[in-house]
Amino acid sequence: MRIGLLGTGPWAQLAHAPALSGHQDLDFVGVWGRRSDAAAELAGRHGTRAYDDVDALIADVDAVAVALPPDVQADLAVRAARAGRHLLLDKPLAPTVAQGRAVAEAVEEARVASVVFFTTRFQPEPAAWISEQAGVGSWFTARAEWLGSVFTSGDSPFADSPWRREKGALWDVGPHALSVLLPLLGDARRVSAAAHGPGDTVHLVLEHTSDASSTVTLSLTAPPAAAGATVELRGKSGVTVLPETADGAVPALGRAVDALRAAADTGRPHPCDAAFALRVTEILATAETLLDSGAARSEL
Repeated sequence: MRIGLLGTGPWAQLAHAPALSGHQDLDFVGVWGRRSDAAAELAGRHGTRAYDDVDALIADVDAVAVALPPDVQADLAVRAARAGRHLLLDKPLAPTVAQGRAVAEAVEEARVASVVFFTTRFQPEPAAWISEQAGVGSWFTARAEWLGSVFTSGDSPFADSPWRREKGALWDVGPHALSVLLPLLGDARRVSAAAHGPGDTVHLVLEHTSDASSTVTLSLTAPPAAAGATVELRGKSGVTVLPETADGAVPALGRAVDALRAAADTGRPHPCDAAFALRVTEILATAETLLDSGAARSEL
């Protein structure tokens, strides 16, 4: 598969470019970025070509990997899908439901494959646990905590990200939590409550189609010593917790590439495709509206 990378920021440098250049079944054709000097530097580091014109890169490949802010990703994903290119996208799919729906519709109309990189879904131990617990079913409730220290650690390469500062933990780590909860408990039919915590922290209560409920705590402003991710399930079979993994982003992204290739070859959608990512976007947008309206707040 011939693939091009759109984006040159920290995530492209730390994850995408190493994963694409190191994958034995890919032809890493080139890099395009909104800053031509950054594209040239990243391309040179990985032995590929820098493109000044994004459409020229799209024309030269079978697929594109996108490591750009959500609003930029959504617009370019639609353009690439309409050109018949398969899509390896990042979360969140888009910052609005309308933009997310445009991506999902473009993928469906063009009959191209899409995979959205929800990291946990491509790490071996967590992925196996999710599959096993989804088969168990009968879960009564779940607790998910996704706590990051992007804005408090002092050394995160993502701390200056404008879209993260605007959208906060709800949109940055919220997709990770939902990507685990939805296959376990079913779709969220209602955001029952939403409340702000310290910094950009938010707390959500979800009702799922399985009749289970879940609580979700999300933050990018947790103290570094408190950072980490936990998902706990409780039900008839007892209590189980999402396993930890030492698997990093680069090998996980390599598995996402394999998933994209399989979907392109077979025509069978991957569970983490654009349609799933659209549903995640819809849930996040609903929670954001509830938070912004203050309807979830009650003074005591």
